[in-house]
Amino acid sequence: MKKLFRFLIAGGVGFVVDAGVLHLMLWFTPFGPFVGRAISIPSALLATWVLNRNFTFGRSNRSLAAEGFRYGSVGLTSALLNYGLFSSLLISAPSLRPIIALTFASAAATAFSFFGYSRFVFRHRQNP
Repeated sequence: MKKLFRFLIAGGVGFVVDAGVLHLMLWFTPFGPFVGRAISIPSALLATWVLNRNFTFGRSNRSLAAEGFRYGSVGLTSALLNYGLFSSLLISAPSLRPIIALTFASAAATAFSFFGYSRFVFRHRQNP
């Protein structure tokens, strides 16, 4: 339970980074929500990797490059799921505010991310 709680905190920070960057992109650039989200997702992914690595799960037994690749793989898959749902919601309900679509899409990707990160990225090998 402790790891799940910490994961949700790290995810909350990632959500704030994602939403903050998206908001800045919408406010200060001519980019729309789709391009803005393509920029905000990697920003959030980097923030959550640092937090999950140091606060939630601890460093894995893998090299930094291997851990980063695995984290990126799970994160990219989760981000595609998140972005696909985000886009689908905005296309199917054009009057929906982007931040609401972001909230639903992020919530849907959370379970997938926790499972992937805890089992594939940060799972510590058992000593024989």
